[in-house]
Amino acid sequence: MNLALPALVPALPALGAAATLAVGKKAPGLARPLAIVPVAVSAVLALVVALQLGTGQALDAATRLTPTGGPDIALALHLDGFSSLISVLVGLVATCVQVYSTAYLRKDPRYPSYAALVSLFTAAMFLVVYSGDLIVLLVGWEVMGICSYFLIGHHWETEDARSASLKAFLVTKLGDVPFLFGIFLLGADAGSFRIPDVLAAATDGRLGHPTLIALLLLAGVAGKSAQFPLHTWLPDAMAGPTPVSALIHAATMVAAGIYLVARLLPVFLLSGAALVVLAVMAAVTMIGSALCALAQDDLKRVLAYSTVGQLGYMAGALAAGDREASVFHLVSHGAFKALLFLAAGVVIHAAHTNSISAMSRIPGLRKRVPDAYWTMGIALVALVGLPPFSGFFSKEAVLTAAEHAANGEALTNGLGPASAVPEAAGWIVLISAGLTALLTAAYATRLFLVSFHSPQAEGAQAAGAPQAAASQAGASQAVAPAAGHEADAPYSPELDEADPATAEPPAMRWPLWALAIPTMGFGVAGLRSDWLPALLDGGSLRPSAVTAVIGTGLAVVGVLAAYGAWRSATARLATGRPAPADAGRVPEQAGAPAAEVIVADPGRTLLGPLFGPARHGFGVDRLYHALFVRPVTAAARLVRFLDREVVETYVRGSGVGANLLGRAVRLAQTGNAQTYLSALLAGVVLLAVLVAV
Repeated sequence: MNLALPALVPALPALGAAATLAVGKKAPGLARPLAIVPVAVSAVLALVVALQLGTGQALDAATRLTPTGGPDIALALHLDGFSSLISVLVGLVATCVQVYSTAYLRKDPRYPSYAALVSLFTAAMFLVVYSGDLIVLLVGWEVMGICSYFLIGHHWETEDARSASLKAFLVTKLGDVPFLFGIFLLGADAGSFRIPDVLAAATDGRLGHPTLIALLLLAGVAGKSAQFPLHTWLPDAMAGPTPVSALIHAATMVAAGIYLVARLLPVFLLSGAALVVLAVMAAVTMIGSALCALAQDDLKRVLAYSTVGQLGYMAGALAAGDREASVFHLVSHGAFKALLFLAAGVVIHAAHTNSISAMSRIPGLRKRVPDAYWTMGIALVALVGLPPFSGFFSKEAVLTAAEHAANGEALTNGLGPASAVPEAAGWIVLISAGLTALLTAAYATRLFLVSFHSPQAEGAQAAGAPQAAASQAGASQAVAPAAGHEADAPYSPELDEADPATAEPPAMRWPLWALAIPTMGFGVAGLRSDWLPALLDGGSLRPSAVTAVIGTGLAVVGVLAAYGAWRSATARLATGRPAPADAGRVPEQAGAPAAEVIVADPGRTLLGPLFGPARHGFGVDRLYHALFVRPVTAAARLVRFLDREVVETYVRGSGVGANLLGRAVRLAQTGNAQTYLSALLAGVVLLAVLVAV
């Protein structure tokens, strides 16, 4: 293989980013081609590289960048089935996002800088995937972090975007500090930062501190992949533009942490304690995020918590020792989650709000956005994990891996002995993943029914134009919240990039169907051993009969429970509570949390007393604010007081003293020679007296 091909994959988007920044404002007409073409060509080259590499092959190439006095840093390339598969996903999603963004932000004056950052973001993820050296991988890792800061804060004029971008940056950096020490310690133990050398050292048992290394690396993974306890930044990151959310959640940043653990899994297999920690982290993340998703009113926050939970699935598969299942679900999830976010952008464009309660009051919403309606339905079925969509096969692969690990037969596929995975890790993942499958089906069903099939909207549509006109006339009046409803529901509005009165352009529609194809068909690639398994580690990705029946059964139960709760809530609404008078209006974004109330909400019925805590993330943000933000803020105020009132007082005092001394000396300078001679004589007399005495 010509090494120029894989080298161009990350280089082209980076060059495109530089070109877009250079000429985007001077020649706005060139910004869109410069945003799309380099990324699209990189996607094609990634596919060509994957086809040329083939299955069961690996390619390593390196040139030394600099000596360090220890392990050298090399510009290294490491290609195998895992990097090939994920690079194709990154290229596909990034191309769809860039095309989609040309319409979604077509009137945004900062589009050139946005497009350049998306291209740089894509290049950084390609660098992480292709890099064969941990230090070079770290460069891509950190570039993604700074790109996410700027992209989440794209609408910097809003407080939500500013605080969300800062929070994302600080929380991920909190995990990156121990992650950096973990890489240094791993390189010191292995004698090299080259990934093949590190894996060889792990296989030969030459790592002196495997548990410490694994735990330090997990801190960075928890931050980057939004795992408990560093998951809180991801829901707030929804203040950024919707295409950015699709890119972050599907193919970059949050996928980077999972990819790193999959790449270095032999290191983690040396520490049973680290695997148990990873399993517990994944379990808490899966269940907690699914409960939170079931209570959210913001469409994008539902999807954000969904991403956190699905990343927990991937981390759980890694804790069970099966990186094949983890990467299988990573790629499957990347397709349907990108589809969900881009479809959500179309719905938000039409509804002019993120609030699903507000969407439930808009008549004929699903008919206004048929492409988004059908593709979102496809993606939600894949998210639930029902056959024959891709999510079913990848989710069942995770459950099968957990089942084998629980029985002491972990599917490590030759990376280590099956006994390296504690059975406790398998049981933790298996039980939590089953419960998460139930909850995932419930919140996905709730999202679809409340957004598109609310009887309030259907009733308003049936009432005809007179009622709609009357409701529009009263649109300026806020709707009083229902009794017992929490008016301060978390909400992450973004500025409206498109006019809701116009239809969605083709650039916002065809990427949905492009992503719907792998969402529906990718899962079958794992059924035959000479297809996807041959590209990865060669193990089986077929679901076992037991987990397939149990997992699908739990998903069906979740769907039926949510549907039953929704029917019950709508029946109570019809009999005991009249529909709001302004059912047909398009609400303002800023008033959505306080004014738009989900009356027929199955989430409230299913969660009961947990609904309020789940809506606010079980108070984790408030806990962190009390434990960390307030003490740090108080310490900052104390330092400011000491600096201004104590240190500066001494500085000002020395200045004042010197000034007073100068004034006193100046008073003695009269310019009269007789006065000077008299003072000199008096001094001489005084000295003479002192000497004589």
